[in-house]
Amino acid sequence: MKSFIFLVLFMKSFFCYSQKMYSVNYSNQADVKVFVVNYSNQADLNVYKVHYANQANENKGLWYFVSYANQADKKIYFVDYPNQSDLKIFFVDYANLAGWRNKTKKHLLY
Repeated sequence: MKSFIFLVLFMKSFFCYSQKMYSVNYSNQADVKVFVVNYSNQADLNVYKVHYANQANENKGLWYFVSYANQADKKIYFVDYPNQSDLKIFFVDYANLAGWRNKTKKHLLY
């Protein structure tokens, strides 16, 4: 029975790709280097910042910024130039506008 519960919890964590982010101070601490573009059509991912951690689920561009690195699913570093980045994002004003524009980069946040 315990192994079944462990399996269920493991599968849940495997398929629920949360998007809790922490912004680090140095690029070598980051899992992903991010550049914020000026226009939505330049982005790989449109991001909406949610107010609560439970709203940031799956890999759909709904991000919740945590206060401590150990609470984060991914650590990101904001770079100054687009050619330094792994991922280009654009912050949108509404949750329904969030999502991937370039699905080939989706693996970066798994």
